[in-house]
Amino acid sequence: MKLAQIDFGSLENIATPDLGGTTLGNLVSILVTYLLPLAGLLLLVYLIFAGFQYLTSGGDPKKIEVAKQRLTSGIIGFIVVFISYWLVQLVAKVLGLTKITEIFG
Repeated sequence: MKLAQIDFGSLENIATPDLGGTTLGNLVSILVTYLLPLAGLLLLVYLIFAGFQYLTSGGDPKKIEVAKQRLTSGIIGFIVVFISYWLVQLVAKVLGLTKITEIFG
């Protein structure tokens, strides 16, 4: 299948990258497997930190507002990561890119 003159049939080794001839595509496929779980762990740490900051605000309205903003930022970050993951899955399914769906498991 060709889309914008790119032959997607030539992407055979994208799911099994080797470190000997590392290309940008291989590097991205290696990092993606580690970045999604890392993003989840960072979200957990960020939410715990923001919750702790909220609990220890001592009733100060400025500190409470900062803690609420951090909680909101953490949740928005999670939504962005979640939507980006599923958007890549959706595009890969629509375009028939099975190798990309194998990378994201």
